Amino acid sequence: MSNRKKLNIFIPFVVLIFIGAFAKHRLIDNKELPQGRLLNKAMNEISGIAASGIDPGIYYVHNDSGDTSRFFAITADGKLRTTIYYKANGSTNGVYDCEDIAVGPGPVKGRSYVYLGDIGDNAANRKYITINRIEERKTWDKDSIAHAVQAPLYVSYPHGARDAEAMMIDPVEKLLYIVTKRFDSVEVYTTPLNFKAKDTATLTYRCRLFFNGIKPFKWITAGDISKNGEQILLKSYEKVYYWERKPGEHIWQTMQRPPIEPSYKQEKQGEAIGFTPDGKGYYTTSEGVYSPIYFYETPGH
Repeated sequence: MSNRKKLNIFIPFVVLIFIGAFAKHRLIDNKELPQGRLLNKAMNEISGIAASGIDPGIYYVHNDSGDTSRFFAITADGKLRTTIYYKANGSTNGVYDCEDIAVGPGPVKGRSYVYLGDIGDNAANRKYITINRIEERKTWDKDSIAHAVQAPLYVSYPHGARDAEAMMIDPVEKLLYIVTKRFDSVEVYTTPLNFKAKDTATLTYRCRLFFNGIKPFKWITAGDISKNGEQILLKSYEKVYYWERKPGEHIWQTMQRPPIEPSYKQEKQGEAIGFTPDGKGYYTTSEGVYSPIYFYETPGH
């Protein structure tokens, strides 16, 4: 074969490789590029993210153990709008170990509430954990600093203390869900949302879930339920798990079916996941100063 014929074959082949690489970069790799970053050093150990129930452009995030009793209202690309303080009574900082955040209904119909899960317990020795409920305010999008009054719920596990980092709100059955973190299998618990300030409750055990993988990478670190109650997300340090709820099904029943495992770019210490208000996508972020915020399309959307 002449050199010219070889070039006529080789050049188109190289062009196809470059076109394929470019398409992969645009269509696949770009899906894993950060959509933004947490643009304030105060947000250095983010452990939860949840979409506002009254402002579609706002998300709430919070730090875990070591921070004071506060959370942050941010835009989807990570700009800090408001720092919201509340007076919790957990430790010297006001909270022990706040590990997840959720937004959903509450005692007054038509209003939206933020739920902060002070549920972390590495040593599994807390007699009770605390859920702090705070009514959302539209002024949080205007003021750089806000102060809120919380209604705490003190809950305990029926069979002894557990460590947990995933808390979710089922808006259909008005239930708060907690999924434990450690061991080979994790446990799912619920309690009703219709509590009064300073109530006490014992969580109801619902089921046990097993996920393949190696500890501690498969430990469950975050979760969320979509605003319409039809989709569920759980995440570990290395994977995301997704379910669609069937009509008439309890969330804990849904999660016992095999999940979809959508693509996920493993983060430094990813402990936050939250749906967009319309449920067509979700965000993840992790601990660390200026951590990236990643956006993913929900499977099937």
